[in-house]
Amino acid sequence: MSGQLYDGIGEAFEGFKTLPLARYGEVPGFLALVGDVAGKSVLDLASGTGFYSREFRRRGASDVLGVDISGEMIAAAQAIEDEDPLGIRYEVGDIAELRAFDRPFDVAVAVQAFNYADDVATVERMFRNVHRSLVPGADFFLFLQHPDYRFDGPSLAKYGFLCEQIGETEVGPRIRLTALLDQPISFEASPPSRKTYEESLLAAGFTDLTWAPLEISAAGVQEYGEEFWADFTANPALGTLRCRA
Repeated sequence: MSGQLYDGIGEAFEGFKTLPLARYGEVPGFLALVGDVAGKSVLDLASGTGFYSREFRRRGASDVLGVDISGEMIAAAQAIEDEDPLGIRYEVGDIAELRAFDRPFDVAVAVQAFNYADDVATVERMFRNVHRSLVPGADFFLFLQHPDYRFDGPSLAKYGFLCEQIGETEVGPRIRLTALLDQPISFEASPPSRKTYEESLLAAGFTDLTWAPLEISAAGVQEYGEEFWADFTANPALGTLRCRA
């Protein structure tokens, strides 16, 4: 289902990165979390149109493979690669059915990759597939909807998004997320709860789980002022999770 959902977005997905919370929170925060990838092979899960795949390749990653369930997303990423070749590989794939790779990767990254599983067993299978794809001791970095976000808090509209809870699943809350682009894009998702993430990752063999809130960059504070970000800081909708294979 998520493949069809994102097929309808395609290249418009690149516009997400221009919204204030993405530009001054997600992008600098996630890149800082992952850190130095020079000489490392990177598996980019739910790679979308390849935004982070390109960033990691430009930062010296020796090999980058972007995998996404949406054929339209991969087509958009490949078109960018064809126009400005960086040596990135892309393929369509479902993390729940992730193929075995000839060589394990040094790093795996996943941005909002686990929001569409129907049940906890599927989340755990996804994490087992990721674990199998990594060298022992490799880092796995996740950027995600923070599981402690309070839906009854102030709106995220001024940051470029709306996030509403519309139900509950065994995986976590059912939400409707709207990106307030020139032509707003809305879709539904089921981001895993803290319990689902932690128990599924541990069951898959990951260790050293470390949660961290998303910090707004100095450039974001300079651009908008600290008061603008106060609602997000008090109730962060987004966060990160780092663990080790």
